[in-house]
Amino acid sequence: MSQFDNVAVIKKANVYFDGKCVSHTVQFADGTRKSVGVILPTELPARLTFNTGVAEIMETVDGRCRALLKGETEWKEYGAGESFSVPGNSSFEIEVAAGEAYHYVCHFG
Repeated sequence: MSQFDNVAVIKKANVYFDGKCVSHTVQFADGTRKSVGVILPTELPARLTFNTGVAEIMETVDGRCRALLKGETEWKEYGAGESFSVPGNSSFEIEVAAGEAYHYVCHFG
């Protein structure tokens, strides 16, 4: 699906990591929410660490990233059309290579 129909979008952006990650919250009529955003390149060895309160699915819309889930030892790469799941009350690290921009949809719950 390339778009969400009949939703409300929170106008104020969620800005993290000094602007390396910017997203907007999308609310659906049934009360569910998602965030749609972009993560800009991260310069190694700096990686961005996100903590989760509820389970999340990170859907890759465009670009590439490498992610490491809490408790795992192997980084995995994700590209357009791929996703990864993060348990609730956990975390993940993410890297985006120079020259890339990682476009994503985060599905909560």
